[in-house]
Amino acid sequence: MADVESVLAPWLESQLDVFCAAETPADLEDTLPMIRVERVAGVDGRFGQSPAVAVDVFAATADEARTLAGRVRETLVFLTGPVPGAVIRSVRCTSGPTRQPWASEAIHRRGATYVVSLRSA
Repeated sequence: MADVESVLAPWLESQLDVFCAAETPADLEDTLPMIRVERVAGVDGRFGQSPAVAVDVFAATADEARTLAGRVRETLVFLTGPVPGAVIRSVRCTSGPTRQPWASEAIHRRGATYVVSLRSA
């Protein structure tokens, strides 16, 4: 089975030229902007899976976070076909980018949730 985090994070990084990973680094403030891709729920079947994925954008300003979150949404909702490690059937945004709290006031976070239908390549 394809791991959705391992598929989407490097693909988004290649498309948007922004650091992307499944976990936030300890030095997050020094690596902004950053996109975090994290599986939060979903179904795995015999021939594919449909995980729910939280995609969080971290940036130095609210405007930068809002703009990048919009770019992520536009990039993901049109994603279909083969990518390294998987074949994407569809991506649906179930909760659009919204402002999310973060421990540091120097970091602005926007989060959205997507359901990704995929199978291993």
